[in-house]
Amino acid sequence: MHMGMSRENLEQQPISLRDLRKRQPHTGQARNRQLEVLIVEDNRGDSELLRSAFSEWQAEARLTILGDGEQALAYLYRTGSYAGAARPDLILLDLNLPRKTGLEVLAAIKNDPALRQIPVVVLTSSESPDDVSGAYELHANSYLTKTADLYEYFAKIRALEEFWLTTVRLPSDGQVV
Repeated sequence: MHMGMSRENLEQQPISLRDLRKRQPHTGQARNRQLEVLIVEDNRGDSELLRSAFSEWQAEARLTILGDGEQALAYLYRTGSYAGAARPDLILLDLNLPRKTGLEVLAAIKNDPALRQIPVVVLTSSESPDDVSGAYELHANSYLTKTADLYEYFAKIRALEEFWLTTVRLPSDGQVV
């Protein structure tokens, strides 16, 4: 046990799931900056849904949305018109992209020492076992499938936002990027 909690304290104050549900949501890591989120999504409707979801929850994040794999790599390598691009703290990556597939982009990210620590969440409509295993073999940090049910889709995006942007400590926390 850590943070001042002893076994005796825990035994004296049992916690139920009902009690946990009543608590305020975890506010996450204290960050003195806005997080940078790169969304690589070629479907304009899906990218607008993501933008709307992040806006709805007032996520402390700046979103950059790119529509194909080559743009994503140019952005990440800060080449051409992306020379001054911010280093993302999190990447949301579709697999079915034009020009370079999501798996090709993921492989490039995870094979580059300067980029490999950036968490990559695959967010795709593909439920193919080959895509799932391929993404994890390339070290995706998680794999979420899009759904046609809008409520379920927003619930998944909310869980993603809560976990990656407010709960976990990111590799970029404490770094000047």
